Amino acid sequence: MKTTLIKSVFNIIIISGFLTIFNACSPNIHISTLDGQSVKHSKLTADIKKIMENEEVPGLSIAIINNNEIAYHEVFGVSNSKTKDLITKQSIFEGASLSKPIFAYFALKMAEKGIIDLDKPLYEYLPHPGIDEESQEDYKMITARMVLSHQTGFPNHAFNEKIKLAFKPGTDFRYSGEAYQYLAAVIGMEKGVGFKEDLNALFQKEVTKPLQMEHTSFIWDDYLETHKVYGHDENGEPTFNKPGPGRWSGKTFNAFSSVHSEASEYAKFIIAMLKKEGLSQATFHEMLKEQTHFKEDNPLRQEIGQTGWGLGFAQKQTENWTMHMHTGNNHDFQAYAMFVPEKKYGLVVFTNSDKMQSFLEHLSKEFGPLF
Repeated sequence: MKTTLIKSVFNIIIISGFLTIFNACSPNIHISTLDGQSVKHSKLTADIKKIMENEEVPGLSIAIINNNEIAYHEVFGVSNSKTKDLITKQSIFEGASLSKPIFAYFALKMAEKGIIDLDKPLYEYLPHPGIDEESQEDYKMITARMVLSHQTGFPNHAFNEKIKLAFKPGTDFRYSGEAYQYLAAVIGMEKGVGFKEDLNALFQKEVTKPLQMEHTSFIWDDYLETHKVYGHDENGEPTFNKPGPGRWSGKTFNAFSSVHSEASEYAKFIIAMLKKEGLSQATFHEMLKEQTHFKEDNPLRQEIGQTGWGLGFAQKQTENWTMHMHTGNNHDFQAYAMFVPEKKYGLVVFTNSDKMQSFLEHLSKEFGPLF
């Protein structure tokens, strides 16, 4: 009797998993849009193929979340425009700056564990060796909260030059990957793991393993060696699919840019954001509330309509919901993720080219607001 019951429960789990996969791939299933419309899976697939052809997008991995579950996951195009090798659902892309929000989630886990304090000056953990003399006093105000909401005054990248702050920390917005890397160094030092493979192992233990993101990594590994697609330049020519001289070494944990993943895996992180899993409710409140409010002349406000930044994600307020969003741009790879908690809705897109914005603009015409 007991054995029969166990087998029945096991069979139910297997069938449920199969139905989830089947529903996400069925050409007859309908996908809900953010504005309440419904689009058949087969039409959405056809529309995406048409947009890719018109915009000359070589390859794409896309996942759409309805009701906090993946409702659509497909891949399109080629890994390399010369060899015409097809992209598969196992193919891996560069996430570029999609590194930042998932790193922010990791950093907030470290805060909950008492490894860092969001409001303690970072220099008290680890003095930064590259601060210009005239900014020495002001930089001592910088906290993890300011880093995650881009209020440090750091440049996006310092390029090995001394850092001069653009403003007093906490008083304005300036997007900065350099500041994210400073915070990564602080966490690595506090945990005694540095900023290379061991920090990635800690990140995977705390984030990707619980979320079952099996192949998502900030560091090069054997899976990436065999599954990473090629990037493509503005002319559609393939660039690289491996680390090398003059590029990322593959050995450093670049909190601002080196995450590698694909749409269905990264969507698991977005679902965790929607369902508020992995952090306390209080921490999620801090992560998702507006920490930085954009001034009227902010370029992101004027060009995209973004209104501010939380701890990791940009925000775009509308009359009916708040869109949390982030782009990624390594030029020959671009990516995008967004979610709307009020609608239990999300989108993740990875491309191996610089065609992301035009793709999203055209998809929005067919599928409702996405960006």
